[in-house]
Amino acid sequence: MQASDLRCANDHSLFQKLQNHRDVKRVNEAIERREQEGPTGIRRSLLATSVRLTERMAPSITAMANECIDKLGVSLPLELYVYSSPQFNAACFKPEDDRLYVMFSSGLLEGFTETELKFVMGHELGHHVYDHHGIPIGHILQGNTRPDPELALDLFAWSRYAEISADRAGAHCAQDMDAVARALFKLSSGLTSKVVEFSLDDFVSQVDDMEIDDQEPGQGAPKSDWFSTHPFSPLRVKALKLFEDSVLYGGTQSKVDLEVGVQSLLSLMEPNYLDAKTETAEAMRRMLFAGLIAVADASDGISEKELEVFSKFFGEHAFTDKLDLENIKSRLNNRIETVKAKATQTQAMQVLHDICTIAQAEGRITDAEREVLDNIALQLDIPISFICNALVLDKQLD
Repeated sequence: MQASDLRCANDHSLFQKLQNHRDVKRVNEAIERREQEGPTGIRRSLLATSVRLTERMAPSITAMANECIDKLGVSLPLELYVYSSPQFNAACFKPEDDRLYVMFSSGLLEGFTETELKFVMGHELGHHVYDHHGIPIGHILQGNTRPDPELALDLFAWSRYAEISADRAGAHCAQDMDAVARALFKLSSGLTSKVVEFSLDDFVSQVDDMEIDDQEPGQGAPKSDWFSTHPFSPLRVKALKLFEDSVLYGGTQSKVDLEVGVQSLLSLMEPNYLDAKTETAEAMRRMLFAGLIAVADASDGISEKELEVFSKFFGEHAFTDKLDLENIKSRLNNRIETVKAKATQTQAMQVLHDICTIAQAEGRITDAEREVLDNIALQLDIPISFICNALVLDKQLD
């Protein structure tokens, strides 16, 4: 299995979109001009503020690094550093002078087992393998010129999916999902002692509580979630469980289904388009409205149960007898095209996910409703297998 095969699809698609954004290009060009003037001083700073771990000083850690390098296909020479801190932390720096640098806190090296360290090592190397330094998110968000809100949200969303890719690289190196989960628990809690007994089931149940809080359409994730660069640790564990069950790790679940499940999980941290006041959100709402009407009216008209679900999205009085259903359905194709033009693939998947909800309002999906859903997916360039898979996966995660 090549490292490139493990990369999260939404990481890759958002990365390509962001690379072509004028503001990202502008910052990258400025960084490149500075680098042409000479080294940025990363190695000099590391040598001055931390301890370089040589093979003689840390044979087991360098052996782990070599194993991860081989599994991920890293070609650059690697230097390892440790700095004094009780906090659990690690970082991979942008290459300089054709060298790659990974730094660990002393607390992490002393508090993690060998397999847990392999996960952390692979995770940090994964950021290099997937060229995540190619999106200078820190420079953009902290620069003198603030990015527009939509770019900022895209950057934070991409960063969370980039973490999913790096987690997969780390899990590929560790080859021990229990150790991976323990590592994420330690990173999240700061605990290593037996004062607290780690329970994987209890840890990931936090996600179930998040899902209960967010289950009503229109409630949405708190704004602080939108501007988080990392998925919450329980979400990362659930995403890795899906990865473990996939063909990428030796399981049976397809890569398409894996990405659907991950997108469904991370949607808990994304802004709600039903309330957002942007052109993209408006296009998504208009497509949702027409799509829900088309699906609900596909078989024997719109039922009371379907109306009940419809009202959760658009309000109690959104549907009236005065609505021209045929006219609304005739506009669906145009609204789909508008969403394709204005929204990301992830956002389009969100809308289709919500349309699937009403399709299951009566406990089953008729052939006519499925045909409408399939046509919407095809027009959005979303695999047919996506249809309602997210809802099924939500029920199977435990």
